[in-house]
Amino acid sequence: MLSNNRSRVAVVTGGSRGIGRAVALRLAADGQDVVVCYAGNQTEAEATATATRTTGGRAVTAQVDVADENGVRALFDTAERSFGRVDVVVNAAGVMILRPVAHLDLDEFDRMQRTNLRGTFVVAREAIRRLCPGGAIINFATSITRLNLPSYAAYAASKAAVGALSPILAKELRGRNITVNAVAPGPTATALFLEGKSDDLVQSIAKQNPMERLGRPDDIAEVVSLLAGHGRWINGQTIFVNGGAA
Repeated sequence: MLSNNRSRVAVVTGGSRGIGRAVALRLAADGQDVVVCYAGNQTEAEATATATRTTGGRAVTAQVDVADENGVRALFDTAERSFGRVDVVVNAAGVMILRPVAHLDLDEFDRMQRTNLRGTFVVAREAIRRLCPGGAIINFATSITRLNLPSYAAYAASKAAVGALSPILAKELRGRNITVNAVAPGPTATALFLEGKSDDLVQSIAKQNPMERLGRPDDIAEVVSLLAGHGRWINGQTIFVNGGAA
């Protein structure tokens, strides 16, 4: 059983926009103090932190390159200095560049692997050194590994690796009372997903879902909330959150 959530502290990477922002807001509403991490957009990160404080909780922002081990170490130092502990880590930072394999530049491929896979690995590695008993690590995979949409190959490959990492890490943490799970969203109405897509294409993708809409960031945050809180018997799993699309 967990203690009152207000004593829990969550680090959310990619917390300035999209799903990460929704997660930060939801965890704050649940009573957790939040470190809103961002790569470059301080203004949006500060806006997210300000919004989380309206729940009566505490929030700080921290700039970090999730693939840089020294920066990630400093991030956890900031969290512990600000709130005294870390209980929850949500790896929501991500890069998505969509091109067919034949046309994807290798620098673009490397950029996605660096953030999506290496970044998740580096943050998770530091998390297992710092998290308190009763903690949770929530990584982000993708439902694209089931949908198999053209142009998503490199992105899906990086996220499939995250899906493989998570259950192994859960077993490595045997006896620590720390859960590790991955959340795998389907197409979700974020700036990252909508960028470069025509309205017709977006509507077509939405209609393919039996719910006949795109996911919303709040839909994903709801599942993260469970995994970050009282969902303690869910461990080593990838939860596909896509409205039945796959």
